[in-house]
Amino acid sequence: NASGDRDRSGGLRVERIVDKRKNKKGKVEYLVRWRGYGSEGDTWEPESHLSTCMVYVHDFNRQYIERQRDAMLLRSTYKKKPRPQTALQASTCGEVKGQSHFLTGLLNLKFAAFLGNSPLMEAVAASGMSGVQSAVGGASAVTGKRRLEERCAFDKRLRFSVRQTESAYRYRDIVVKKQDGFTHILLTTKSSENNTLNPEVMKEIQSAMATAASDDSKMVLLGAVGSVFCCGLDFLYFIRRLTDDRKKESIKMAETIRTFVNTFIQFRKPIVAAVNGPAVGLGAAILPLCDVVWANEKAWFQTPYTAYGQTPDACSSFTFPRIMGLASANELLLSGRKLTAQEACSKGLVSQVLWPGTFTQEVMVRIKELVTVDSLVLRESKALMRNTSRSALEQANERECESLKRVWGSSQGTDSILQYLQRRTELC
Repeated sequence: NASGDRDRSGGLRVERIVDKRKNKKGKVEYLVRWRGYGSEGDTWEPESHLSTCMVYVHDFNRQYIERQRDAMLLRSTYKKKPRPQTALQASTCGEVKGQSHFLTGLLNLKFAAFLGNSPLMEAVAASGMSGVQSAVGGASAVTGKRRLEERCAFDKRLRFSVRQTESAYRYRDIVVKKQDGFTHILLTTKSSENNTLNPEVMKEIQSAMATAASDDSKMVLLGAVGSVFCCGLDFLYFIRRLTDDRKKESIKMAETIRTFVNTFIQFRKPIVAAVNGPAVGLGAAILPLCDVVWANEKAWFQTPYTAYGQTPDACSSFTFPRIMGLASANELLLSGRKLTAQEACSKGLVSQVLWPGTFTQEVMVRIKELVTVDSLVLRESKALMRNTSRSALEQANERECESLKRVWGSSQGTDSILQYLQRRTELC
């Protein structure tokens, strides 16, 4: 009994759902992969035993339905009766083969559109179905053996696509890719603009980092999709709640930030940040808590806290003076001066500035070099550099969040945020 095992062991945690079936009584059971155990530890569990982790069940069912749909489409494609082969078709085997590849590509495109939840991808896939149908007509002349080989090749691509993207199902506002030796976390927020951070986004990042902390990843690479890295807190989300119950919502938001920042402070594996574009507010303040920061030359950095009536966050009141000196830190935190990537590098906020045209490629080359280092060496090296300041960082985080509660809980704080939202396009 899985629930009994959880009680005795002190709390097994579900990693993912692997499969499902119906038992002899017709009830659905799920094959559960337990965190920290391999496939040999998988167990079949009724849905009632998974009431506390239904998100994994829903994610699996969503993938399962789409795989069944694509499998049915594939079967119907290969069951079509072959059309009579014309002389032109007989003389153009290469064209038939190309049409078959076209079919495979469009089916993969449709599947990718579902995974990415992209309206544009769905539209492209939908418009391409006439092409699929015409390709089917041409491909029907291929021999049964060749069709079987192509079907097997498609099935392999399909399984690979599922493996590559299954982790993305757990998250709405971030993409998580488990790479060889590291976990890649990408901000791609759908619920806010310019990759801003609201409580849901922060919780998803925390969840992804918790998984990376316990698996075989040697480090985390934090980046973003698009041309913006992170524009700090989502004040539109925040202001809607502040107007209802200012004091209560101020406390909730400050506590969310405190927990989010502590996740970075307490993370024992190296964190590498790839800053592809503007980093503003919390998006910039979090960078000193990362171990390596690579920036696109087009990126810029700003902490305009006074502009929207906020005190510093993410330990920036402690880290900024420490890495760049008190005068420069005051200029950033009090006047909100904007730094170019090169200026940020000269002040110690950025480790290295990379060329925009090859930014992603250069980041991947460097990260792959880092993951060749032994994982124990990486953790111990980080501990030597970070452990002495961990307590001070946690205390700074606590002080900053208490200050935020006081500022946001005042009427002046609410007014400042509203005024900022009216002119925010000037910042990000």
